[in-house]
Amino acid sequence: MNQAATVQRAKGPLIWLDMDQKALDDAYDQLVYAPNRDQVHKRNMFNSDRVRARLGAPRRLAYGNKPIEALDLFSPLPDPSPQAGEGSVGRAPINVFIHGGAWRARQVKDYAFMAEMYVRAGAHWVGLDFDGVEATGGDLLPMADQVRRGVAWVYNNAKSFGGDPNRIFVCGQSSGAHLAGNVVTTDWKRYGVPDDVVKGALLCSGMYDLKPVRLSKRSEYVAFTDEVEEALSSQRHLDRLHCPVIVAYGTFETPEFKRQNRDFAAAVKAKGLPVTLLVGEGYNHFEMAEMIGNPLSLLGAAVLEQMGLGR
Repeated sequence: MNQAATVQRAKGPLIWLDMDQKALDDAYDQLVYAPNRDQVHKRNMFNSDRVRARLGAPRRLAYGNKPIEALDLFSPLPDPSPQAGEGSVGRAPINVFIHGGAWRARQVKDYAFMAEMYVRAGAHWVGLDFDGVEATGGDLLPMADQVRRGVAWVYNNAKSFGGDPNRIFVCGQSSGAHLAGNVVTTDWKRYGVPDDVVKGALLCSGMYDLKPVRLSKRSEYVAFTDEVEEALSSQRHLDRLHCPVIVAYGTFETPEFKRQNRDFAAAVKAKGLPVTLLVGEGYNHFEMAEMIGNPLSLLGAAVLEQMGLGR
């Protein structure tokens, strides 16, 4: 046996819980725990191209003034038979997706693989584009504002594309789940829409308290401040949560991503608010996203049921 392989790394001073700096940095570095990241992303892009080939190109609509402030809209296939409710006859529910990518620049077109499940179930799928930290000087506050404005735009314009403004749901994965957590704990009076504008959410593999993230090497490219940490730690603002949430993570996630999601679900439950915690057995951080567009998967089935579209 190689003696060097048996030598354990000397542990440094504790930075967060039982973690030294190296362990904490690794716990917020997905590649350490999920080295197949690029493989999964290529698979997502491949399947997104296939969805566009089957459904056609989405409508591209602006929700703001900047070029990046736009969304992709896939609408239900003919005769979707949406479930009717008061004021809802003939209008379909809407799922708004907020993508991840470590808060860095990515494009929602690479997540179109999720859309087909929703449109075949009779719902609209909206994928938001927004800035990465490269365009904001590392500031997360403008990104949170963009996705909030995107959701408010969907509410205000839903009827123009056959959507039901009273049945808007939100999904987010990874840093997108962090932003989705901010969405569901928004003071919506600032955006001129009802407090209960979001009727349900899936928060998959996200971060809900930024304190340990701020202590990690992510602070090398994210401009964390006391204001950002407080304002965008959704677990600290559960008094503004007005909808049921599904919280999910995979068994092959990093220790911190497992803890963040468990702790958030426990905090919501302790508030007496409706929450479901789902654990993807055998899934890593990037593979979890693939379930969001699969109606037979743990997450896809749960989202459809939350939206009233389950079988």
